[in-house]
Amino acid sequence: LELLFQLPVVTAAGIVVTLFTPHLMFNHLRKARLKKFEEQLPDAFMLLSSSLQSGASLNMALENVVHQSPAPLSQEFGLLIKNIRLGVTLEEALIKLEIRLPLPSFIMASSAIRISREVGGNLVETINGMAAMLRRKKVMEGKIDSLTAQGRAQGTFMAMLPIMLAIILSFIEPEAMRQLYTTRNGLMVLAVMVVMEVLGFMFIKKITRIDA
Repeated sequence: LELLFQLPVVTAAGIVVTLFTPHLMFNHLRKARLKKFEEQLPDAFMLLSSSLQSGASLNMALENVVHQSPAPLSQEFGLLIKNIRLGVTLEEALIKLEIRLPLPSFIMASSAIRISREVGGNLVETINGMAAMLRRKKVMEGKIDSLTAQGRAQGTFMAMLPIMLAIILSFIEPEAMRQLYTTRNGLMVLAVMVVMEVLGFMFIKKITRIDA
């Protein structure tokens, strides 16, 4: 352990991991929340349209969406309603929510609602059209995920293969593998291998990800 901390490469790698891990975890959780919100958006717009068709006002329809939708959509739309109750116009509240949720699908839907209110169009038809479009988009993204699933699985397997080989070789040739963990040169090689492993996994993940 003392030898480990004497290596500049390993120490620098440890500092980088310590500094960037919280940021990466936060980004991962934020992306997961945004993805879940986007998945709930088509159902929310269908519910919004149904409430408007039954004679409810837009504010009442939004409250109905909040009460009948799960988190995180209910939380974000609840924040929208709170802003409206504080005196913020619907247009301004939607713009604030667009900044908070920088999703192309939501920005497009929000813009359609604001434009429809400004020009006096049929809001129910606009929302119905947005709900149908978001559903088609969701289906298409599901097909894309299915087509790229094999590439992602292969990338994960290739990333885990060196780790599995290292574990197997540690049992087969413990003396030889011990040099990798206990000597300065071995630890430097190990640090380079870890960096290359992470970079390779990131490249594979980027190649197999198709932006909508």
